Amino acid sequence: MKQNTYREFGDFLSEIFPYKVQKISINAGFTCPNRDGKKGFGGCTYCNNQSFSPQYSGPKKSVSLQLEEGIQFFSKKYSEMKYLAYFQAYTNTYDDIDKLLEKYNEALNYPQVVGLIIGTRPDCMPNELLDALQEISKKHFLLVEYGAESTHNKTLEYINRGHTYEETVETVWRTHAKGIRCGLHLILGLPGESREMILSHADKISELPLTTVKLHQLQLIRHTKMAKQFAANPEKFNLYTVDEYIDLCVEFLKHLNPNFVIERFVSQSPKELLIAPDWGLKNYEFTDKLHKRLCERA
Repeated sequence: MKQNTYREFGDFLSEIFPYKVQKISINAGFTCPNRDGKKGFGGCTYCNNQSFSPQYSGPKKSVSLQLEEGIQFFSKKYSEMKYLAYFQAYTNTYDDIDKLLEKYNEALNYPQVVGLIIGTRPDCMPNELLDALQEISKKHFLLVEYGAESTHNKTLEYINRGHTYEETVETVWRTHAKGIRCGLHLILGLPGESREMILSHADKISELPLTTVKLHQLQLIRHTKMAKQFAANPEKFNLYTVDEYIDLCVEFLKHLNPNFVIERFVSQSPKELLIAPDWGLKNYEFTDKLHKRLCERA
């Protein structure tokens, strides 16, 4: 842990593994319950899955092929690196359990893969699957990341999430009870949320048994319902400048359980899909600015 800052994900991994570890994103071809009609259609209002899917991942490619291409990409820089298969796109626990386990095990059986990170929704984690994941976690690194996005139900309804914050809380505790590492994802700056409401996220999630927290700024992405909402009513949106968002993150950390590991503060969508805000910064450049601000205020 760096002095006067926070627990970083890279430092956390270095405490577990004696070698360098890199995530490789996997698109296993899953969908979501608010896309296929079980809970709704159209997905979350902000979501265009292309905005966070790397070029080597795609639902038409097998898990093994995506891992092979991802490892080829990263191994050019670090030949001795090991990898975590990151099931990222859509809802990666939303299928028959046998099919899910087949894909998880395909990843775990691939050479140089030492664990899994599974991104999903809090309303898509049946107890039977948790039991199976518990067995995986006894032999391999496992982190389950739940997309909470907000702790305010009014916001969750507005963005068409299809679940409540109470469901998030209940599922996190069930996951923790199985001894499985648990992460939570939040979007800071969703429409209708004041600064006080955003900071209350930190207070609320600090009561949960989390290992990691993943944050990012609200981004408006082309071909989404939220992009249309912004075009019709831009006054309902508060798109932070870099300095404003850094100040928000600094304050957020003051409210957050210091034992939590921060995976990230920002996300970068492809420029051709991004409407706003376009800060023109790489993730590491933002993090450098944040560290500087934290040191100034220490």
